[in-house]
Amino acid sequence: EPLEERPLQELYFLWRLAGGDAEAELRRRGCLRAKPPICTLPCIVLLEGDELVQRKDSVFFFDDTIVTLPTEQLCQRLKGMDPALYYPLIESEQDAPASPGSANGLSNAAALPIVIREKDIEYQLQRIILYKRLLEAYPFQRQRIVREAKLDIPPLYRAHIWAALLDVQGDLLREYEAIDKETPTPTDRQIEVDIPRCHQYDELLSSPSAHAKFKRLLKAWVISHPRYVYWQGLDSLCAPFLHLHFNDEAAAYACLSTFISKYLHDFFLQDNSLVIKEYLAVFSHLIAYHDPELTNHLDSIGFLPELYSIPWFLTMYTHVFPLHKIFHLWDTLLLGRDSFPLCVGVAILQQLRSDLLSFGFNECILLFSDMPEIDIQRCVHDSIRIFCSTPQSATFRAHAKPGSQPQDPLGMSTVPLDVLKSELCPRISAQDLLGLLELSRRDGTKVRLLVLDVRPAEEFQRGAIPGSLHVPPGNHAQWTEPLRNGHMVVVVGSHKDYGSAVETANQLVRLNQSRVCLLHGGVEALRTAGLLELPPRGAAAAGQQ
Repeated sequence: EPLEERPLQELYFLWRLAGGDAEAELRRRGCLRAKPPICTLPCIVLLEGDELVQRKDSVFFFDDTIVTLPTEQLCQRLKGMDPALYYPLIESEQDAPASPGSANGLSNAAALPIVIREKDIEYQLQRIILYKRLLEAYPFQRQRIVREAKLDIPPLYRAHIWAALLDVQGDLLREYEAIDKETPTPTDRQIEVDIPRCHQYDELLSSPSAHAKFKRLLKAWVISHPRYVYWQGLDSLCAPFLHLHFNDEAAAYACLSTFISKYLHDFFLQDNSLVIKEYLAVFSHLIAYHDPELTNHLDSIGFLPELYSIPWFLTMYTHVFPLHKIFHLWDTLLLGRDSFPLCVGVAILQQLRSDLLSFGFNECILLFSDMPEIDIQRCVHDSIRIFCSTPQSATFRAHAKPGSQPQDPLGMSTVPLDVLKSELCPRISAQDLLGLLELSRRDGTKVRLLVLDVRPAEEFQRGAIPGSLHVPPGNHAQWTEPLRNGHMVVVVGSHKDYGSAVETANQLVRLNQSRVCLLHGGVEALRTAGLLELPPRGAAAAGQQ
């Protein structure tokens, strides 16, 4: 039968989904026997640590007994599967088998929550067969793997799929073995202190073997990245990769290194204060962009991101959530840009929004000292929504990995940290504004855009952004009310008097206006490209009425 041709690890995975329990089978055959814990204590323990009298239980001895696991239930569950599903063709798009989310696939299962899909044996069989073929064709089929991962990732092949999403390639074992992981280093002591506290609820990671692997992986990363130092939290960041690649340290190391390079560039510098402060400033802007009411409340009680979010970002939430939630979160995070973790942070705050708005400073501190239960699927869904509704340039960071952000004459440039912190909302590039204007022109139902030009009237008359509304600074009462209808608001000023634009944008945020941003570089960014036009006669006066 086709099932007999599948790899043993797939069969065992499916057997467990079908209700199989290896420990129960071994216990039934007498290979496992329960023993009261008190009977395992030694009678005498010497100062040197030797244990006497208590005989070692035979259960710890090697046993070459072969136990055949019953497969009747598994075969019965998969009896009705179409044999053609076992041999997917992936050479071309038209040959590709229908994904479970398509009309011809297991669409009903694909619509279920991920935790249910992972328990559906028929659905998982179809997914692991497809992914097995795609992984065999990696890196040629990497883009197809990325597309399929947007639907979901089967737990059985998560380790290999993550490596493919991170584009890990090369002779990983040779590179890993070339690193000196034995010579003592100044960070050894801190690593040894941190490891026993890292995800110790997990049986695998709490084992002595895992602790030894942890130490080798962390030392390898520190030694091979001389620009960086070991920061507490790196062990938590390593945990998901070690758990998935437990028997392949080289792959775990390669994934960890690539992940940090993409999502945490320069976070582990000895002096990472500028990197962290800029990241938190962008995070604050993103909160204000999507939820100004929450921003205003948290600011009023002095509960700033510095007090709660640094462990989130430094460990990419591995210090906050248990591993099973991290797996589902990172399944999506690995598909996004380096700004996606910021969107996850906003999604967490929005899930706790009702509590945060009613709490004072002390209550907020207590809330985050022991993170309440978070619906991770809702968090992922909200993160995607936030990510897709945020202009890419709004999350620009000067300290991001070089090449990770688009380079364009109408794009972003470095903003001093003190200036960034004085602004309550994000900046967007002229390139993004032009794209939004074009999208709004084609379909105003998708993007409701309002461009507010706060320059003096004479400057506005000499050239303005098409469709912009001229609003002199200070006349807030005349134009804030019409903004309550869901518009995205871009405040435009001039380079020589950018403070007026900042003041107007900050005022809008304080009035709980969502989706407010500033045009980076002022109107001059568009003038140099010849993209301004003369406004209609009376447009400036209309804006003042």
